[in-house]
Amino acid sequence: MWEQYRKTFRGMQMAIWLAAGAAFFVTHSCFVAAVFFATMQIGAIFGAAWGVRLKRILGGSGRRGLLRRPLARYRD
Repeated sequence: MWEQYRKTFRGMQMAIWLAAGAAFFVTHSCFVAAVFFATMQIGAIFGAAWGVRLKRILGGSGRRGLLRRPLARYRD
């Protein structure tokens, strides 16, 4: 999971800072911006974990996943 988080860290942090800055600009409240920032940070960690899980389920990790099964198995 941390490998996936490291891959997207820089872009995600820029997006989080921009969104928190926009929240502060719109509301003029440090509390709202801080809550928004913290929520997005937690979401980034959970999103990285979910991405690793989806990659494993769909076959992106080298194991046999859903996308690596033969198509004949799914034909009617």
